[in-house]
Amino acid sequence: MSKLKMAKGRQVKVFDPELVRRREENKKYLLELENENLLLPYTLEAGLYKTSELPPGIHGGWESPVCELRGHFLGHWLSAAAMHYEATGNEMVKAKADEIVDILEKCQKENGGRWAASIPEKYFYWIGNKKRIWAPQYTVHKTFMGLLDMYELAGNEKALEIAVHFGEWFYDWSGRYTKEQFQGILDVETGGMLEIWVLLYRITKKGLFRELMDRYYRCDLFDGLLEGRDVLTNMHANTTIPEILGAAAAYEATGEEKWLDMVKAYWDMAVTRRGTYATGGQTCGEIWSPRMHLAYRLGDKNQEHCTVYNMMRLADFLFRCTGDAVYMDYWERNLYNGIMAQGYWRGSFTHGRKSVYPEEGLLTYFLPLRAGGQKAWSSRTQDFFCCHGSLVQANAAHNTGMYYTGENSLYVCQYFDSEYRGMIGNTAISAEQVINSLSGSEHLSSDSPGRQKITDATARQLFHPDKLVFDLKIRAERETEFSIRIRVPWWMQGTPVFLVDGKAVDLRAEKGSFAEIKRVWKQNTIHVEIPKGIHADYLPGRPDMAAFLDGPVVLAGLCGEERTLYVDPREPEQVLVSDNEREWAYWQNTYKTIGQDTGIRFVPLHQVGYEEYQIYFPLKGKNHDSPLEK
Repeated sequence: MSKLKMAKGRQVKVFDPELVRRREENKKYLLELENENLLLPYTLEAGLYKTSELPPGIHGGWESPVCELRGHFLGHWLSAAAMHYEATGNEMVKAKADEIVDILEKCQKENGGRWAASIPEKYFYWIGNKKRIWAPQYTVHKTFMGLLDMYELAGNEKALEIAVHFGEWFYDWSGRYTKEQFQGILDVETGGMLEIWVLLYRITKKGLFRELMDRYYRCDLFDGLLEGRDVLTNMHANTTIPEILGAAAAYEATGEEKWLDMVKAYWDMAVTRRGTYATGGQTCGEIWSPRMHLAYRLGDKNQEHCTVYNMMRLADFLFRCTGDAVYMDYWERNLYNGIMAQGYWRGSFTHGRKSVYPEEGLLTYFLPLRAGGQKAWSSRTQDFFCCHGSLVQANAAHNTGMYYTGENSLYVCQYFDSEYRGMIGNTAISAEQVINSLSGSEHLSSDSPGRQKITDATARQLFHPDKLVFDLKIRAERETEFSIRIRVPWWMQGTPVFLVDGKAVDLRAEKGSFAEIKRVWKQNTIHVEIPKGIHADYLPGRPDMAAFLDGPVVLAGLCGEERTLYVDPREPEQVLVSDNEREWAYWQNTYKTIGQDTGIRFVPLHQVGYEEYQIYFPLKGKNHDSPLEK
């Protein structure tokens, strides 16, 4: 069914310093959380916690023993651990995860051999009786997800056995209700339960899981999508996205076109016809905004992290089915301005003074987009709202979404120092991507002989680079003809350059597509230059308001209240020029306004920690008297 396959696991190595830092911070967080506390809701439910005292460092927030969602995070933790192991082979993470699975098996046995959850069975009978309860299926889905990821990505057979027996409980419970009654139960957030039944059916071929797929067909949502009705406006976004991911999994497992049709309809309704913020996000308070009217909902609760993560998963599925670059453009936008902007922030304080402000942040539930907004960073153990889970998953797999393979083709989708090793047809190949920062040198200092000299490379790049430059080194075990397809991004400004072994290649390279180079490869280098610069991104519903981006990166204006920019309406980007463009040996992606009564400094949104900022600026026309500085 899928025409393309994502390269992942140890097929892809990431060398980009920032992505590596985030992956290692994530590993540190996974390892520092004590198993006893991660498992506490499960061992309490199974009667295995045999002391009158709670463990030190007990988790709070949504993991509190009195919260109805307690235990949801452990499922995310297991998924993240499995993903990290698949990507890196880290045995310490795997050993910790395997031990957790062992204890979950003991819990299941104490619960009678099937129930393996962190919450009581009665919660499910309560929703059957229409008693109000906070999303038990959402909570249990996380446990299932973690177990199946441990089986598929980390090879833990015991995890599959637990999941199968747990699924048998659901088959019996859901069989108590008529179809009409169960549709009412599905109105209480189910998380990705449909996807779980699909995966269990694909793995085991057991008929009970195929029947559970049918029972979890949510008529209001799925039929509404197929009929073209707007079933999203003002609805909770991350209730439906996991259900649609289940539909995507069902298509891959069965090949039935109806599943693919409803996924495409969902994307069209959620993204294409609704519009997105410059960041790639679309929601306020976890709710889908009216189509092309996002302007009315700029606030403190825009862009939930879970929504970002799950929509990126959906973009991956649709890219694999269609090969359309629009989905990888979407991935890139959300990676920089969602995943990287909302998790594992670390400040850079090079002036030698201690800051009175925090120097790092773990996670923001939401990303404020109102003028003067501030990120609200969570604690490491006392919050555990849903996005803690998508945080550890997203940062466990920064090597995904980079490379895909198709029939006789390698797709290069993201631009980071990285390497792909795998097969094209019957030929083993590698593709190493090396980003040229155009800085010209390492830190030109007196720490070693000869480092004080001015190099030619340093002198060639006088000002902040206006292009992305990288080399793609292709190595094939034998001469083989295949295609390299390089994404030509939506933010490109001007004409790209493609050289193979120093010779120009004449090819079609339109924005929002893939440039194809088909030839016989052995040991070759593709040199790529993609021109970029500052560009305005207008707010859907408000053509007089715009955000500013540097390539795919949203820039945040550092100001505490709404400011208006006076610009030439024909060239609003000209209001920004480089500010402190170089520090030591590194280019800084920082900017400032010109031609304004009071200047504003702009920095990449993912670098903002504690500062008040503004993303969207009202624009008013004004003749520019100030010349550009360069």
